Amino acid sequence: MSSASRYIEIMDTTLRDGEQTSGVSFSPSEKLTIAQLLLTELKVDRIEIASARVSEGELAAVKAITKWAKENDLLDRIEVLTFVDGDVSIKWMQQAGAKVMNLLTKGSLNHLTHQLKKKPDEHFKEVAAVIALGKKKGLECNVYLEDWSNGMRHSRDYVYQYLDFLKELPIRRVMLPDTLGILIPSEVTEYISGIVQRYPGIHFDFHAHNDYDLGTANVLEGVKAGAHGIHLTVNGMGERAGNAPLASAVAVLNDFLPAVKTSVNEASLYRVSKLVETFSGVRIPSNKPVVGENVFTQTAGIHADGDKKNKLYFSDLMPERFGRQRKYALGKTSGKANIENNLAQLGIQLSESDLKLVTQRIIELGDRKEVVTQADLPYIISDILDSKAIHEKVKIENYVLTHSKSLHPSVTVKVSINGEVFEEHAQGDGQYDAFMNALKKAYKKQKQDLPVLVDYSVHIPPGGKTDALCETIITWNTGSREFKTRGLDSDQTVAAIKATQKMLNII
Repeated sequence: MSSASRYIEIMDTTLRDGEQTSGVSFSPSEKLTIAQLLLTELKVDRIEIASARVSEGELAAVKAITKWAKENDLLDRIEVLTFVDGDVSIKWMQQAGAKVMNLLTKGSLNHLTHQLKKKPDEHFKEVAAVIALGKKKGLECNVYLEDWSNGMRHSRDYVYQYLDFLKELPIRRVMLPDTLGILIPSEVTEYISGIVQRYPGIHFDFHAHNDYDLGTANVLEGVKAGAHGIHLTVNGMGERAGNAPLASAVAVLNDFLPAVKTSVNEASLYRVSKLVETFSGVRIPSNKPVVGENVFTQTAGIHADGDKKNKLYFSDLMPERFGRQRKYALGKTSGKANIENNLAQLGIQLSESDLKLVTQRIIELGDRKEVVTQADLPYIISDILDSKAIHEKVKIENYVLTHSKSLHPSVTVKVSINGEVFEEHAQGDGQYDAFMNALKKAYKKQKQDLPVLVDYSVHIPPGGKTDALCETIITWNTGSREFKTRGLDSDQTVAAIKATQKMLNII
């Protein structure tokens, strides 16, 4: 690190403040797994893992984490929120095996007066007693100034009075939370720069909430103003609108403050984010910066075309930094360039005429609001190339499929054969069987038998979801030869009907 660089501590509080997300409760084993990943893979500096006195489950989780941390010489990086409650929280800390307490105290006169109903001197005396006892028991102490942001807005003299008191105590850090997420960036700059200049001997952490969606912007301004550490959570989890999100904040600091350095391994951000999503049950919005599913996906064809021409739509926010890959969405706005990029990733080359046909089919699917993925492309290509070789003399004009519990499925079908239209109704053991029985009635009037269905197979792209495109391949036998036809649709029965229409044209 150059002499001009400034190191910023990253404290992750996903397991404490993040767990205050409505409906979220990590099990002890989940907490241990997340803690291990945060420290050893993401490489954050510190983690706040729990609040003292909460529950037996919380105690079990903290014990498991501190045991692992002690074995790996990481115990000084494990922190627990404690309270001004005499020796109660300290005894809990000792029982849990933790060594760093983050003492929650009052950072605004409003909170002190109306919640604790105490005078500043009374509160300060109690805080000093807890810190002294913690020190005696071998604990290290950091101090939270709860509601500090409102304190600076409405009772700045109280905040300075408190900091004047704290600077004489044996504490390691003072932590400045925007508890209700009320600050705008200019206030963060004013408040933190003023405090850092006034108290140069104190290490200050900034703890941002995201109630106005300003969490990341406020973190950036807090670091620029001189904060020595910042508090973040994976996926921005936390109470109400959550905390400043880890992935976004780290990316912003790395890209816009080159003189600032952190320990975080960007390449692991997405992987850890997905694990926390799974454990918490809180879905990541698809458009969430850095970790959202769609944030490195180009949809408009003009963007894909620009990427091919000197990477016109690239920025410093490259997906590879985060262990991800740029994608090109397939849909009605795709355009040829999007499709060519996807084909190139699959190692497929098409003629100009075939590429136009594939593009048109994807646009048609997009108009029907169907999701088309890269894995669908081989099926679409196969379907189109197969269709090109067939001259349509038979067309399934319309059909109605019905299925009811305890009743035979039935189908009404209208089919055009060499310009003559037939409409038939039939039942069967399944919808497709009923469809074939109706067709047989129509062809019987033509005095023609249909081929025998020899094999029926369905393929869905790997990882395909319930709305994935489905390829149905049917093998037919006419008595003298066998042949296959393919159909493609998001509905399996409709895909089979499309494959059957190809068979009817072949015969």
